[in-house]
Amino acid sequence: MAHSFKLPDLGEGLTEGEVARWLVSEGQAVAEDDPLVEIQTDKATVEIPSPYIGTVLRILVHEGAIAPVGAVLVVIGEPGEAVEEPVPVHPSGKLSQGVRAASVSESVRVQATPLVRKIAEELGVDLAVVAATGAGGRITEDDVRAAAGGTGTMEGRREPLRGVRRLIAEHMTRAHDEVAAVTWVEECDFERVELERLLATVVQAAAESLTEFPELNARLEGEAIVYLDRYDIGVAVQTDQGLVVPVVKGADSSTIEELDGEIRRLAEGARAGALTPEEVRGSTFTVTSAGKLAGLFQTPIVNHPEVAILSIGRIAERPVVREDEVVVGRTGTIAVSFDHRVVDGARAAEFGLSVIARLESG
Repeated sequence: MAHSFKLPDLGEGLTEGEVARWLVSEGQAVAEDDPLVEIQTDKATVEIPSPYIGTVLRILVHEGAIAPVGAVLVVIGEPGEAVEEPVPVHPSGKLSQGVRAASVSESVRVQATPLVRKIAEELGVDLAVVAATGAGGRITEDDVRAAAGGTGTMEGRREPLRGVRRLIAEHMTRAHDEVAAVTWVEECDFERVELERLLATVVQAAAESLTEFPELNARLEGEAIVYLDRYDIGVAVQTDQGLVVPVVKGADSSTIEELDGEIRRLAEGARAGALTPEEVRGSTFTVTSAGKLAGLFQTPIVNHPEVAILSIGRIAERPVVREDEVVVGRTGTIAVSFDHRVVDGARAAEFGLSVIARLESG
């Protein structure tokens, strides 16, 4: 008997996932626990094994398509077995009676980035009736403008917004739309900081300072501010696929050596694409550094749903005044972006100065 495999509940309140890559093809035999599909969520890429033994009879959701939890992804059974048309599951989670699931567009929601949705809203275009030309049935900006009667230009090379890059775009759009962000910047003397363990030192300083400034280690949920009693610090890591933010758990209770080892382990896992969902979930605050590419300072974007993020500017030898003399010193900047709905400017500045004091004291 054929089995319909549905997108499982991946936890953490996630309601949908992008089919990043199929690890099987139609007609291929699979054993139980064989790698089946990679699902990209807003937290990580998860490899899902096959729960069945048999042959892949039909793949219903193409790579790049976004499916809600409960949507049928693939049918597995015996070779030549007739495949009963599964009833599609829509984002509401309710079965849609009388609708066939022969096309992917019937099994998944309208596929468009937040930017495209915003443009459609501004132009008064109903996405449900727009003909999609993007990969995997995704609606592009040109599709929306064409539907609105505008001239959809098709210049240049186009690549579908997928995987980590799509998630980054959605997160940044959401952060821009929902967070009232302000950035505070100050110089920092890094003379006493061991640069080989820079990130670990800053993470520790940030975690210790967060215990004194709890509003920066919080969430805004509806009409309530939730002050968190754990200090799980996200550390931004640049990978070939884009920016990934693994999480250092319990940063407030770890030594510099423990933090340094954990950050290096997570960074290696991020670059190898080998992090587990648990390793990228639940950060309460984020620290980011671009190293030599950091520039003098940055205005980092708050990692929603957090309310603050700290970035490290480029550290270099510069002239500084010490004991009324101009000498060469190792300096840089610390920047704190924060959600002004939750954090007052004075408190954000005090937090930043607290972090700097810890770094300068060694």
